[in-house]
Amino acid sequence: MLTIAYIGNGKSANRYHLPFSLKLKDKIKVKTIYSRKPDSSWPKIDGINYTNDIHDIYDDPEIQLVVISTPSNTHFSLAKDVLEHGKGALVEKPFTETSAQARELFSLAKEKGLFVQCYQNRRYDSDFLTTQKVIKSGLLGDLLEVEMSYDYFRPEVPESVKEFSVYNSYLYGHACHTLDQVISFFGKPRGTHFEVRQLLGKGRMNDYFDLDLFYDGPLKVSVKSSYFRLKARPSFVVYGKKGVFVKQEKDRQEVDLKHFYMPDHADFGIDRPEDYGTLTYLDDAGKYHEEKVESEIGDYSRMYAAVYDAIVNGKEKPVKDEETVLQLEMLETAIKQIQE
Repeated sequence: MLTIAYIGNGKSANRYHLPFSLKLKDKIKVKTIYSRKPDSSWPKIDGINYTNDIHDIYDDPEIQLVVISTPSNTHFSLAKDVLEHGKGALVEKPFTETSAQARELFSLAKEKGLFVQCYQNRRYDSDFLTTQKVIKSGLLGDLLEVEMSYDYFRPEVPESVKEFSVYNSYLYGHACHTLDQVISFFGKPRGTHFEVRQLLGKGRMNDYFDLDLFYDGPLKVSVKSSYFRLKARPSFVVYGKKGVFVKQEKDRQEVDLKHFYMPDHADFGIDRPEDYGTLTYLDDAGKYHEEKVESEIGDYSRMYAAVYDAIVNGKEKPVKDEETVLQLEMLETAIKQIQE
């Protein structure tokens, strides 16, 4: 068993972590949850120790891994503190505020022989997994362009923010999902072009971004997001020389979690047939095909299972250090458009 604790007891811990770590009852034991105010609006879970004394985690020799699910500007200092107390750390995204801080944490963990990693659960989104399946099938032919969009219609969010902040920007808060997906599947690009905007004007919140990553050959991967899309763009559109794949709907895990429909239900997070993507292509004989592609099943507990394997069984970490550093370097470069 891997015994873990949490720092933070808000939406992140209770919606995106605990339902998935608790699912792996044969691998993971959740022992303690720390927050400054342990009387959270989230219901307490039987068998877990809730505390406002951080030393209940640091002084417990049974706890091997601490999950940090707090605001992003606290990630570096908390992760460093956890490592210095001899515990491994799994840190919510964005991992740190700077790539230099990330390198410092990786160096400290290596020095102490401890695990530290960013929690990139979106690698296990169903739309992303399904898109990978279609690309790997080869039916699209040589890839030309991949468009990834993560849109909302939530104008009240940027309209309520009167001052620009790097670490509360839309770029840092959401490109940390999609950029990691690109890096995990396509690797390091040979070139980039970043457009980061403040649609409400200079000095306001960053509420839009459009990032282009260029790979060998003609392939371009675009990551796009906006708070002002009354009708969201497709989650994924993939163009090849022989066809196109369109996946309109995003992964359903978040939708179910928001309705408190948890992973203990057999149909949790599973796409309905009307949510399936459409694959259109010409076969080798030039015959036209258009068909629905059954969605892969997304499951964020797979990240916890991979972390378990890395710590307990000595397998490779699911998110490589260099992938996290590369992503943060991209975020740092892109956000400078607004800072300058």
